[in-house]
Order: sequence, then C-alpha cells, then structure tokens
Amino acid sequence: MPGPAVEAAAKGGGHHHHDGGHHHDGVSCGKAAGKWEKTYLDVLGICCTAEVALVERLLSPIHGVRAVTVVVPSRTVIVDHDTAAVSQFHIVKVLNKAGLEASVRAYGSSAGAAGRWPSPFIIACGVLLAASLFAPLLPPLRWLAVAAACVGSQPMLLRAFAAAGKLTLDINILMLIAVAGAVALGSYTEAGAIVFLFTVAEWLETLACTKASAGMMSLMSTVPKTVVLAETGQVVGMGDVAVGTVVAVRAGDVVPVDGVVVDGHSEVDESSLTGESFPVPKQPQSEVWAGTINLDGYISVRTMALAENSTVAKMERLVEEAQNSRSRTQRLIDSCAKHYTPAVVVLAAAVVVVPALLGARDLEHWFRLSLVLLVSACPCALVLSTPVATFCALLRAARMGLLIKGGNVLESLGEVRVAAFDKTGTITRGEFSIKEFQVVGDKVQMSQLLYWVSSIESKSSHPMAAALVDYAQSKSIQPKPEDVTETCIYHGEGIYGEINGRQIYIGNERIMARSSCHQHAAHHHQEGDGLKGVSIGLVICDGHLVGKFSLSDTCRTGAAEAILQLRSMGIKSVMLTGDSAGAAKHAQEQLGGVLEELHAGLLPEDKVRLIRELQTRHGATLMVGDGMNDAPALATADVGISMGLSGSAAAIETSHATLMSGDVLRVPKAVRLGRRTRRIIAVNVASSIGAKVAVLALAVAWRPMLWVAVLADVGTCLLVVLHSMLLLRDAGRDRRRCGGGASKACCGTVHKHKSPKACCGTMKPVATRPQTAGGDHKHGKDGHGCCHKQSTLPEDAVVIAIPGPGRAVEHRKDAAGHEKADGHGAGGGCCGGHGGSPGAAACCAAAHGEDEVCIVISARSPCCSTARSRSGSPKDAICCHGSGGKDGGGAISALVC
Repeated sequence: MPGPAVEAAAKGGGHHHHDGGHHHDGVSCGKAAGKWEKTYLDVLGICCTAEVALVERLLSPIHGVRAVTVVVPSRTVIVDHDTAAVSQFHIVKVLNKAGLEASVRAYGSSAGAAGRWPSPFIIACGVLLAASLFAPLLPPLRWLAVAAACVGSQPMLLRAFAAAGKLTLDINILMLIAVAGAVALGSYTEAGAIVFLFTVAEWLETLACTKASAGMMSLMSTVPKTVVLAETGQVVGMGDVAVGTVVAVRAGDVVPVDGVVVDGHSEVDESSLTGESFPVPKQPQSEVWAGTINLDGYISVRTMALAENSTVAKMERLVEEAQNSRSRTQRLIDSCAKHYTPAVVVLAAAVVVVPALLGARDLEHWFRLSLVLLVSACPCALVLSTPVATFCALLRAARMGLLIKGGNVLESLGEVRVAAFDKTGTITRGEFSIKEFQVVGDKVQMSQLLYWVSSIESKSSHPMAAALVDYAQSKSIQPKPEDVTETCIYHGEGIYGEINGRQIYIGNERIMARSSCHQHAAHHHQEGDGLKGVSIGLVICDGHLVGKFSLSDTCRTGAAEAILQLRSMGIKSVMLTGDSAGAAKHAQEQLGGVLEELHAGLLPEDKVRLIRELQTRHGATLMVGDGMNDAPALATADVGISMGLSGSAAAIETSHATLMSGDVLRVPKAVRLGRRTRRIIAVNVASSIGAKVAVLALAVAWRPMLWVAVLADVGTCLLVVLHSMLLLRDAGRDRRRCGGGASKACCGTVHKHKSPKACCGTMKPVATRPQTAGGDHKHGKDGHGCCHKQSTLPEDAVVIAIPGPGRAVEHRKDAAGHEKADGHGAGGGCCGGHGGSPGAAACCAAAHGEDEVCIVISARSPCCSTARSRSGSPKDAICCHGSGGKDGGGAISALVC
C-alpha cells in the first residue's frame, strides 16, 4: 500500500477517477445524470500543513464537492466531486485565485511535473537582486532590491491575501511582514534577499518532493482505458466490461482486468503488484491481475471483477486511506504547531511593544529581533518532519510489494518486539499433498468415501480442501457439489456437509466432539501418533469414524532466514497454528529449530488470547497470517500483515499491512523500514527545533539578521525533505552486518597482511578462489581473500545447492574474455581466497553435504565465481560479469562455491 500518499495521486494516475456510482458517507448525488469523480491536482503553492486549512476552506463550500484530501509531501489535492454540479476547471480557478498555482494532472503523469523549472518571478527577482549589489558604485541601484522584493513576492501576496480572507495565519503572511519591516528599516538588499531565498528554497523543496513522488509510478495509469473482446475483436471501454466477459491480452499489453486465463500460455510480469522480479508462467485456469504485463504470449482472460473492484483499485483505495491517516507523532506535532505560531507572534509583538513603553533607546534592534521571531513563527520544517518521512517510507514499502495502511502502522513496525506466524500458507507454502488415505472399518467403500469428501470439500476454499479434491480426481472420482444439500464451515475445526442423506464431518480431532463421535477416539490416537510430521484429518459419517487421511506441506523458501533476521534484531518469533502438534513440530524441524515457541491446535479465539499475552509479556506484537482463521488475531496485533494475493479477503481487510507476494523475507525488511523511519523522523524533529533555537540564540546573543532567519527556516525544510528521501533507497544493499545465526563470510576491501573483515548479506554463500600457481598471492601470507563491493546479493538471486561428486563445476557461459585484473596481481579478479581456510569453508554455508556445490544465479549484478567442494579441495576459478561486462546489463552472472 504505497505512502502517505502521493501515491494515491500517483495511483489515480489520471486527472480523474470514476467512483463507480457509489455514494459513500451517505451522500446522494441529487441528480440522475450526476457522476462522482476524483480529480487529481498538482498544487505547487502548498508549502506545509498550514495551507491545508486554506485549501479545505476554499473548496469545501463549493456545491458538488464531497471530499477534499490534501497530500502535502507531493503537493497534491484530491477532490471528490459531482461533475454535473462543478467542473474540475472551476476547482482549478478557485485555487489559482488564491495564488496556489494549481493544475489538473494529466492522465498517467507523475506528481509535480509543472514545477521543474523556476518561475519567471524567481528569475526576475534574482536578476534584480544581483544588479542591486552594485549599489556602492551607483547608489540608485539600491532601489532594484525593492523591485526584486516586489516582483518575487507576487505569488506570496496572492496566497497571503487568500489566507487572511479565510482568517488563516501562514508562512506567506509572516514573510511579507518581515519584508515590509526590512524595507521600513531601509535594509532594501535584505528585503530582496528574504524574498529570493524563500522562493528559491520553496522551488527546490517542490523539486525534491517531485523526485520522491516520481519514485512510485501510478498503477492506475498503467491500466488501459479500453479492452479488446476476445470473441469479436471489438474495442470497448473499461466501464462496459461486465463480470464473465472474455477479453484478449496480446504480448506486451497490460492486463486490463482481474480474471482467469481461459486460453493461451504466457509469462506475466507481476512486479508492479508483488515486487517480485521473476515472470510468472500462466496457463488456462491461472489467475491474472490488472496492472501486470503480459510478456510473451497471447492469452484470453475471463473477468472476475469489475474495474472498480480490481486488485489495483483496491490498492488505490488502501493508499488513499493511508494518506488520510496521521501517525501519533504527526498528531502530536500538529497539535503543538497550532499553539506555537500564535504564541511566537504574541511574543514578537511584545518584544517591540514592551521596550517602546519602557523608553528603550535602541528600538531598531528590538524591531529586528521581533521580525526574526516572526520569521521563526511558522514551524514548516517541524510539521513536515513526519509526513514526508512517512510518505517516502510508504513508497519504499510499496516497491517491496508491501502495502501499509498508514503512518501509525509504520511507527508500530519500528516498535515490534515479538513476531507471531501462522503455519499453513505463511511459514509453509499452503500447497498440501495427500500422503495417505484410509478407510476405517467396513461401513463404506473407498470410492464412496472419496466421492463424499471431494463433493463437500469442493465447497471450501481451504488449501487442504483443494488437496482432497485433487486426490479424489487422481483416483478417477469426480466431485458433485450439486449433490451437497447443506454445508457449514467450522473455523479451526473442519467442515460439515449433508450428501445423499448422510451427515459428514471432515476435519481435525476437534471435529470428533462436534460430531458426537467418541467410540474410535482412542483407536485414532494410537494409529495417528505414528504419522509423524503430517497433518491428520478424520472423516465421520453419521457419528462413526469411517476414514482418515494425512497431508504434508513444505516450508516456504526463506522462512528460516527471515526468522533468523528477526532474531538478529532482537525480535522473538513464535508459531500460532490450528494444526496438530505433530505438524507444528515437523515445520519447526524443517526450519532448523529457529522458532522460540510453538502453539498448536488453536481456534481463532485462542490465537487472539495468545496475541494479547505476547503483548503483555513482550510489548508490540507483529502477526503474519493468511486465512480466515487469522483475521481476529491480525486485527488484535499491533501490526497484522496478511499474505496478500494468496490470502483470504477477511485477512486482507482486517490486517494493517498486506504482503502482495509470498516472500516472507519481506517481513524483516518491513521491520527495518519501520525502525529507519522512526530514526529519520527523530533526526528531522531534532534538526527542525535545533535550527529555530540556534537562530534565536544568535539573534539574542549577537545581532538579529533576517536573511539568516529565512535561510534557516526554508533551508531546514529542504533538508528535512532530502533527509526523508533517504528512505527511498534500499538500505539492505549497503548493509554490512550479519543476521543472527548466519555464517560469516568475508567481504569489503582486503588489505595486505590483514585478515578480511567479516560480514554477510542476506545470502550466505560467498565465493573463494584458490591461490595462484607457485603460491605467489598478494592477499597476505594466509591467503585470505574477499569479494569486493558486493557483499549482499541482489534480491532476484537464486541459490541452488547441488550434491557434487567432488569434481569441478563447469560454468555454461565462457567468461574468460571478461576476466580483469583488479590490482591484486596476476591472480586478481573479483575474488580472492584460500580454498582450504576455515574462513573460506564458511562461504558455502548454504550447502548441506560434505561435498556439495552451491550456485547463486542473478540476472542483475556482476559477481565473480569459482567452484569449490565442501571438503576443501580448490577447483577452477572463473569470473563472469553481468551488468558490468561488455555484453551490457542483459548477461547473467553466477556465483559458484
């Protein structure tokens, strides 16, 4: 869910967005022909939250305007209005009368594009001010400084008059008072400098905000406005596409709707939704989502949802909700700012009035000090310190495929002390396979039992149900859900159904008590306990146990590493599952015992109770889940993360964040992002307050200088924006410390006669190379070597562990022509090392055998590779370059240990 949200502006992508005819908040249109639309406006005159009240007071009274949202970080105003009552151009006219420089955003453009170049007022002000500096040679030139102040302050005058008319005190009024005071004191150059510094800094701040918002391109702008009907080839508008319509999607086209492939095969790039860089193969019965790109084949798609209910539209709504939500820190700062400005204005007046009443001699000094106080009265940098950082963090999260529903969630992410994981579909893949299916007793035949079970389970969306249906079909039994007359799902227990006059219960041990089946309980326990490491299911017919089955599931790739990374951050990890204790222990064994607590056999209310206990014992709690059973726990936790596209609708609605892919490694990344956001907000607040205090201290202790006060005020605003933009960078690529439990490998620059610095990234294996012939190696007497620069492998890297026979692994691509010396002698290259050293032995920590080969494949970053067996025998060293080689960025680089 991208960031407070320019993203919604971005998400709107176009200048307006249809509301689908729904009238929220109980407001009716009033006209049959009326249509509610959202118009996205770039409003460059918005400096800080002081203008928010002005914009709302200008637009809210207009007939036909239902809601106004102001996104300060991106200078965006979103107006929900009735097009029959008020046009978007009338809205722009009202804002421009107040000097707010508004324009309708063109469809698909990024925010703030209009502010790329300085306005003519800024250029003219700068030229006149520069000419006035020659006043010592020609005294009449000093009047050019006054002209510079008058020309440059034109936009400020319009905004100041509009604010005064709405009884709003903003920075424009305060700056104009300071300029007038400087002119009254005869400091013409200072007056011109105030205007020039303020307008230039405001322009630079707009540029920085534009850069931040351009980081997240609109999803809605990528969705086409028209679609091609597969049957007729007719081109129709998106609004005319009904559910069940089959549309054609050609290679290179953007998928226009959520739907199911009914014909054709292709690969689809889903990175815009999930953040995953690998194309996903699609065939008939595969789901596709609007906003993704069909790469290399023709497919026909049957729509599952209307355009306004697509995944992209839901993401847009989530982001807009995030825009409107303010974090606890932001609410505190905003409430303080309301009282700060009037208090400082009163103090500034007192600084002039009191000395005058007391007959002080140097009234000019007190007047200047009063003007400095007035300039410092607008806390722009302070009120921007939180929303800009939150905005950038939400954009960064959206790039990772994580939609966060507001600034409060970000703050809570930074406070997390314990993480609770559901098992099925979260830690494990949720792709079950039937290991064993048995008939108990002689009351029913296997074919009849499979027919009952598959018919009833076809009514459920649980992953186990799909496995049972597939198993029945593999035995040539076709389910007939139409024969099922009644069904009832018991969350955390199983499902009940009536078929052919029989009452069938299918589920875990708890379903036995519900079905009044007791006579075979002991027998079940005796046999079921022998099925270690799998989930046990029971089938009960009319109160008698007639069948049982076992299922298995595998853990997701990266689940263990994600938990280890959380442990390295001091976060405890626990498992909460409704599955059996045996299945929970089996998952723990697959993870290598990294979980600190296991809680099995839980009902949804049990998970809620345990979440509250964890909050009491440890503090802020994170819950990660995907199913209907997890929805109450997700809502109860301080931060609930649902496993997006594969998760249930209830889990997505009740969670605080949605992970659009199944990559659990995004969870520790999200926690790190929350912590970075908290640190950056703290620095922003401290620097904003520190700058004000420093200017006032300088004015009191030495001499009050207006231009210094203006520079400190607007300069701090600019620094706050630029500092917040650091959140848009991927800190993981520059990380130089190890996650908990990971084997340390060498990286960084190698110094002669020194041991390599230990560090690691998210991927454990790091290549080593053998010593050169004759032992002439310049990496030191111990032969230690390190990979340079890239210690953290790219996110798209794939690690493959292959049991090797002890011989060298040949790279398929001949990279000898790309090998280069790196300054470490003839045996140089990217990597150096000693094949048999203990430090090098840690490099292949991902391999599990005594003689295994670990291959890391990446489509992006260059890296050097070598082949080496786990037993320590050095193999042939090779070096290949991807994006850094002569072939360009398309080459594949591989790292082989």
